[in-house]
Parts: sequence; C-alpha cells; structure tokens
Amino acid sequence: MIDEDGKQLGIMPPYDALRMARSGGLDLVEVAPTANPPVCRIINYGKYLYQLSKRQHEARKHQKSIELKEVKFRPRTSEHDFEVKRNHIVKFLQEGSKVKATIMFRGREMAHRNIGMRMMERLIEEVSEFSQVEARPRQEGPNLTAILAPKKAAGKGAAAAPRPARIAPAAPVGAKSAAASPAAAAPSRSDSSGSSGG
Repeated sequence: MIDEDGKQLGIMPPYDALRMARSGGLDLVEVAPTANPPVCRIINYGKYLYQLSKRQHEARKHQKSIELKEVKFRPRTSEHDFEVKRNHIVKFLQEGSKVKATIMFRGREMAHRNIGMRMMERLIEEVSEFSQVEARPRQEGPNLTAILAPKKAAGKGAAAAPRPARIAPAAPVGAKSAAASPAAAAPSRSDSSGSSGG
C-alpha cells in the first residue's frame, strides 16, 4: 500500500485500504496486480487521468508525422513522364515523406509484368541517393508496389541543387554509343528520341 505522497504504508486488507482512501476523498488504484502481494496506491484518479492525457497530447504535438505519398506509373509510361514522376518522388523524400511507388497493370499488360519490374528496379536505383527501400517490390492484385523511405542523412540544405545533374544523365542510354563513334550515328536517330519506324 502506497499513499498519495509515495510513502509505503505496508500490507493491509483491501477494506482498510479503501476506507483510508475514501477518508481523504481519494481513490484506491491497483498499480501492480501481478506482484505478490498486489500493490495499491491512493491517488486522485480523475487528476491522474487528466495529467496522463495532457502528457500524451504534449508527446503527440512534438512528434513529426511522416506522410505516405503515392506516385503511380503504368508499364507504358513515357520517358518524360517517368522523369517527372521520379523527380516528384525525390522531392517528397527530401521533404521527409515516405513514397509508395505503384505500377498499375490493366488487361493484357498483366502478361508483361517483367516490364513493370524492370521499371521499378530502375526507379529504385535512380532515387537510391535519397531513399532506402522499406518494402521491396511486390505484386498486390493488378499493381506492383514498393515503399521508399527517406535516407536518415538526407537533411542537407544543398541536396536540392545536385538533383537534376545527378538524376538526368541516367535517361539517355543510347548517347554513349553515339559519342563513341560519331560517324556511325545515323542522322534520323540523332534528332528524335521516339523513332519507332512508324
């Protein structure tokens, strides 16, 4: 038995402990029911609950809430749209949010999930400077999803400046072969990125 000032009163029958608490206009609360014998305390229970809720409210106020943003792709997302969405992901990560990257498949696209997986792996690799993979890519119904969390050390103010310079070079893959042999580069390929031979 412990009184309101935290002083131990020793072992006593529950009836006596309850009578003592009520005589002071307080409550008898069992604080350690598994102890042998169980430990009870005389307190103002209403005041205790109020202080507890106040402490919890203060703790919530100082907590930084982390948002989960979702960025959606399709297996046939164009190169330009891919870069725009990737830059959005980098921005969200730099702001401290988690990002759920989703590749949505429809109809016959479900037969080509390997395209979506390659796209997801490329995305993870290109944003690896700013993120760590919290949930590996996995199929959820018709969608392929992965969750990216911001890196712990990504709180640098200068991180925004190198973003375009470091990410953009990953897109032009065919540029290396053209640079290696300028004579071999055909004029029809150098002026258009989307030559499908239509």
